[in-house]
Amino acid sequence: MSKESTIAKKKKINLSDSIQKYAVIFVWIVLIIIFSLMLPNSFPTWLNIRTMLGAQSVLVICAMAVLIPIISGDFDMSVAATLTLVNIIIAKMNVNAGIPIVLCLLVGLMIGAVVGIVNGTIVTRFGINPFIVTMGTQTLIGGLALMVSQMSITGVNQGLKNAVYLKRIIGISPSFFYVLMLTVIITYVMTKTAAGKRILIIGRSEQVARLSGINVDRVRFMNFVASGLISAFAGIVYTGVLGGGNPTSGLSYMLPSFAAVFLGSTCLKPGRFNAPGTIIAVYFLSTGTNGLSLMGAQAYITNIFYGSALIIAVVFSVVVKRSREKKEIKEIKKKRMEEEAILLKELEATNQ
Repeated sequence: MSKESTIAKKKKINLSDSIQKYAVIFVWIVLIIIFSLMLPNSFPTWLNIRTMLGAQSVLVICAMAVLIPIISGDFDMSVAATLTLVNIIIAKMNVNAGIPIVLCLLVGLMIGAVVGIVNGTIVTRFGINPFIVTMGTQTLIGGLALMVSQMSITGVNQGLKNAVYLKRIIGISPSFFYVLMLTVIITYVMTKTAAGKRILIIGRSEQVARLSGINVDRVRFMNFVASGLISAFAGIVYTGVLGGGNPTSGLSYMLPSFAAVFLGSTCLKPGRFNAPGTIIAVYFLSTGTNGLSLMGAQAYITNIFYGSALIIAVVFSVVVKRSREKKEIKEIKKKRMEEEAILLKELEATNQ
């Protein structure tokens, strides 16, 4: 193979990789341009931008709760239900029982940890499929939320509302900055720490992880606990945004959370679930739904948009993963052929 053809092949591979990495970002930019041209007086305004940034904070946090276990190959379907339960219990304790908000928040975090411990214990000790387990806990927790209160509760502590939504920073609600900090923390843990690398190894091959001496069950258990705590944090933020509690509305975050996580796996690191890709996916989806709503689209369009995005993202992530595995197999075969060629040369030289 000539030097020119090798360079051309490398350029083609690099271009293909760039398209895979940044496809979502390219489409996002196109969406922004289209909606800005169609809705020049409403979509590209600072008011709309800062509203989108703050309004999606709860969804991003939910998506991060989904992300942690899914990196190691586990599904946590109870994230949105945990958010809902924490939300209604904080509101009930603070508004109806007059309990100080700080204590209410601690109780909320404890609830999230307990949910994570229950999920993790059942999955790792009994070897039951996490999808089935967490679907069960999701239904159970949803019922508990309704048992706590079948009606919405308003009038939660003003300090929580200020800390989460009302007291703006450069015009943006504080919850957006909490999201950025959470994304940075998760990215750092996954890329720079031994714990994060263990999670990534388990996600790629549980068998290899066990052979490497990693305590797979303990890591998976801790992932569910982390997911429960992050879900509880989402419930706290949601309480501040609502200024109260609602026993059912938080359940609507389940589908968008999974859509964002899977769509995020096609961005920046195609075929791999990652925090930066997830937050990009959330705001990509938000741009689409926000533009459509400003155009006067019906409410059901949002569900269609999220559902379509989830299907496309899952298909694309599977295709990318298989493509990467094929490349790895080709590279392994190429190395073996090179090693065999070297051995043959050495044998020929020995025979001579």
